[in-house]
Amino acid sequence: MLLSLREATVRLGGRPVLDGVDLDVAEHEVVCVLGPSGSGKSTLLRAVAGLQPLDAGRVLLDGRDQADVPAHRRGVGLMFQDHQLFPQRDVGGNVAFGPRMHGVSKAERDAEVRELLELVGLPGAERRAVAGLSGGEQQRVALARALAPRPRLLMLDEPLGQLDRSLRERLVVELRELFGRLGTTVLAVTHDQGEAFALADRVVVMRDGRIAQSGTPLEVWKRPADAFVARFLGFDNVVAATVTDAVADTPWGKLPVPEGSPQGGRELLVRPAGVRLVAEDAGLPCTVAARTFKGTHVSVRLRPRDGGPLLEAACALADAPETGAGTGVVFDAADVVVLG
Repeated sequence: MLLSLREATVRLGGRPVLDGVDLDVAEHEVVCVLGPSGSGKSTLLRAVAGLQPLDAGRVLLDGRDQADVPAHRRGVGLMFQDHQLFPQRDVGGNVAFGPRMHGVSKAERDAEVRELLELVGLPGAERRAVAGLSGGEQQRVALARALAPRPRLLMLDEPLGQLDRSLRERLVVELRELFGRLGTTVLAVTHDQGEAFALADRVVVMRDGRIAQSGTPLEVWKRPADAFVARFLGFDNVVAATVTDAVADTPWGKLPVPEGSPQGGRELLVRPAGVRLVAEDAGLPCTVAARTFKGTHVSVRLRPRDGGPLLEAACALADAPETGAGTGVVFDAADVVVLG
């Protein structure tokens, strides 16, 4: 295992911001840590980098405890939100810094700089001054600089956070391809679910300094561990329920659940795709409270007429009813998840 954390704990002001975390990252694996602000994800990254000492637990690289190894000797690549570029060096000088410190020849450095600046969307920017770059451009230079030494473990803190959407989407695809080609092991933190799911082999969701769930993007998306993870992923249709066999008793009535679901008092997630609109007299009667165009579909907010929480449904644009219209709702068991 390239990276292992064992009971890693960091306390600030007496409060644990990293609380007994165990995490393994295999060589060549891309792991993205997700979580809201204050969940401990950036502290985890800084602890691995050696920039934040542990109050308890261990960080191991290649099985070696890093307690007495300073940050600059851990052999990891770093890119943090504040960029930390060298203001006295131009763009090319910043990107070439790592290879130069490793004794790479000038010709090889220049070729590497050109390739990386092309990758991050700044072709021909070698001679530009850092001070004249926008925040997004500085972030791209920082990313190129972190990649330049080809580290075995590359750590990224919100690597694409300041970039516009189209560039973010392009870079995620290209970064995924690049990491695979180089065999780079990556530990990244982000609050952007789409970015993490597109980039990662494994997603780790954090809450209050602990790991709430770890799994492949598909596993986490299909089966959130609990209501916190489900809501963090953007699912709002979460309610308390009592499950008996293949039926759940909920505020929306009796809903079908998949065979083999956990029984008893539970929390239930219904994905918007599993909320199907039918004739008013053919299902749970609802009124359309709002509708929002999402590009690929319309999100329709439904108010059950007999009470209960609002429901979100995902509809094709041509099929989405107008605000104030009446509709019936039925539920597809394939999109119902009994949490926990």
